[in-house]
Amino acid sequence: MPGPVVSLLEFAHAYTIPVGWLTAGLFLAAAIVEYHDRSLARPIAVAGWVLFAVFWFSLIDYFLLIQKSAIEGVGSIVAVPLSLWIGYKLWTGRDSLFVLTRAIAVMALVYAPFVRLEVLRKPLIEIVTDQTEFVVNALGYHPEVVDGLTLEGWGKIGPKDHPYESTFVFYKEEAAPITYTIKLACTGLGSMALVGGLIAAVRAPLRRKARALAIAIPIIWVLNIVRNVFISITFGEQYTHLFPGVIETLFALSDPRMVSFIVSDRIVAQSLSVLALLVITWLVVRELPELVTVLEDVLYLVSGREYDLQSAMGVAAESGD
Repeated sequence: MPGPVVSLLEFAHAYTIPVGWLTAGLFLAAAIVEYHDRSLARPIAVAGWVLFAVFWFSLIDYFLLIQKSAIEGVGSIVAVPLSLWIGYKLWTGRDSLFVLTRAIAVMALVYAPFVRLEVLRKPLIEIVTDQTEFVVNALGYHPEVVDGLTLEGWGKIGPKDHPYESTFVFYKEEAAPITYTIKLACTGLGSMALVGGLIAAVRAPLRRKARALAIAIPIIWVLNIVRNVFISITFGEQYTHLFPGVIETLFALSDPRMVSFIVSDRIVAQSLSVLALLVITWLVVRELPELVTVLEDVLYLVSGREYDLQSAMGVAAESGD
């Protein structure tokens, strides 16, 4: 990647947090105002989508160059023009996109408190760690789980931001230990906020919304524990040290043992996570057909064609936008 482009991405990334908070504020304001005056909410929502494009642009450096996640990096790149396109279509009168706007607002309300408040973040991370440890031990593996930001005799545990008891340590003979740390992104909160936001955004009977949540949240939680177990074991035991030359070159790795992490997390787990979200979405739509509006909008925005998914999927909404 050319130097000027990298510099621009790094500059943008420095402003991710303030841009993110401002974007969330605009979406929340638009969602509130829409209930009283949709015409007044429209410019607020459009401004939110424009700033959302800036937010995703600021994350390209983080996902693509720092996290070395091809899926999330490409997703961030695609999200920039897509957010601008949504803003344009909303401005020109596609009112069904207010549902997606409300969904983003709810997602922010769910996710942001865990980012800012340790009283919420710490127990969530440590509960996920405890459950992951239970399954890992049940499968016959017994890594040490430690707290703090450093590992005695080996220095800083990297990358680790909070001194929670959330790091799995796999000790290796005559080599530095391999550590795998559960972070907020490893708790499944993002996926739960995504699905929860979509469910909350549509206008449908509360009982069916509750049933949809009861279907989605437990599935996401269990699959996320399975994901953490898979990554911790395959990375810690180096079971997925595959195509090292190719992976080290593509992801610019300095530690060859990270090949196993890249394969387990960035390639296998993230690919399966996308598939799992599609399946969960299908299950939720069977209970909450009003969500088809969002799916039809997404397909329209990507392809430029209108789709009748309610007829195709054999579902019918009682009410909605």
